[in-house]
Amino acid sequence: MKESTYGRAMLNFSPNSRADIVNGLRDSQAPNQNVMSVNLLNVSAPFELVGRQAQFQRITQVLARDGDLLIVGVPGSGRRTLVRRAAQEVGAQILEVDCIRVTNGQRFVQLLCESIDQTFQSAAARSLMQEWIEDKACGLFVLKDEASGRQRLKPVRAESQEQQWRAFEVLLHLLQQLAESSGKRVVLILESFPHIRSWDRNGMWETFLRNEIQRQTEVSYVLIATIAGISIYLDEPGNNLEIVQLAPLADDVVAAWVQEGLHTEGLTFEPRSQALELFVNAVQGHLGDASALVRRLKSVRVSDGLIRDWHVQHAIQELLTDLSMVFESLLMLLPANQAHLLESLALDPTDKPQSRDYIHKHYLSRGGSLQGAIAGLQHKGLIYGSEQGYRLALPLFALWLRQRLS
Repeated sequence: MKESTYGRAMLNFSPNSRADIVNGLRDSQAPNQNVMSVNLLNVSAPFELVGRQAQFQRITQVLARDGDLLIVGVPGSGRRTLVRRAAQEVGAQILEVDCIRVTNGQRFVQLLCESIDQTFQSAAARSLMQEWIEDKACGLFVLKDEASGRQRLKPVRAESQEQQWRAFEVLLHLLQQLAESSGKRVVLILESFPHIRSWDRNGMWETFLRNEIQRQTEVSYVLIATIAGISIYLDEPGNNLEIVQLAPLADDVVAAWVQEGLHTEGLTFEPRSQALELFVNAVQGHLGDASALVRRLKSVRVSDGLIRDWHVQHAIQELLTDLSMVFESLLMLLPANQAHLLESLALDPTDKPQSRDYIHKHYLSRGGSLQGAIAGLQHKGLIYGSEQGYRLALPLFALWLRQRLS
């Protein structure tokens, strides 16, 4: 499987079933809000910044003042990439925890500990950790010598929920101490953060974490979620997270960028063909799909440097073939009602899947079952909501489904 952007498409599936099929698959995308004139775009900029310099600037400003963020968008939208670039811009150290892999409190502590250990490896940091263990975390964490000669920070297996909780509490305090000691900003990215609610039933861990987000002055917290996740925080009283939403890129932005990118390789779209239109229609503003497809086109060998319809069509089919196993597995992981609705929307797009005619035409379940399927697909980042007409959020997946069903 090559050039896949669909690892993040499974962001709300069970970790065990997901792990077998998404190893090595990752995220990337961009927005359509505030459509800009192509003449004002810097199309030579990295693709994750083209068309959304405003969002990048906003994220950079928030991180520069040690603020905290909620970044929402579909899988393949470049949420992490945009934050990483902004963190680099302000000279911050980056830690990441994938909350999809967090199945309980002990696992949360383990993954956060691993990220801290990998980020802070200096002798000064190790010395601070040792003092912290002796002072506040004795019996909860150890610095373990390894054959390589370095020490690793590791949690001691907790015997009770109280120990897990205490370990989490002091570990967050350690992160603040390390940030203060290093004199550098620290950005902690919590990917798929709403997933912790699947095990944190009483909200104890989330509440404590969000209180720490407000208290800590040297660590910026960035929560990453699908667009549906915005509802969790938007109307919450006291929510101090800056919310940045990434929607698809405008077609003219994609067209300008891809032409600029191919031009650097001595390639251009045949002006009398529909090649450019085929490209734009296939990716529908999705950064990940556009990036994968343009990489294929850059490898095309044409004597006159002109990319024609069949070059684009061939590149698309190659990508679909490479991604077919991922798509098959993704479909199999969906509950039956969600898979059926997804196939219906791919084959027959509509902005009113709840209408009586559409339900009757596609033999969909009525009432709560349909609403549950819509909500489930939105939270997984597989379809947009009403603002985007309930269309599939992963364009190549939609194309693959249409070919499979037709």
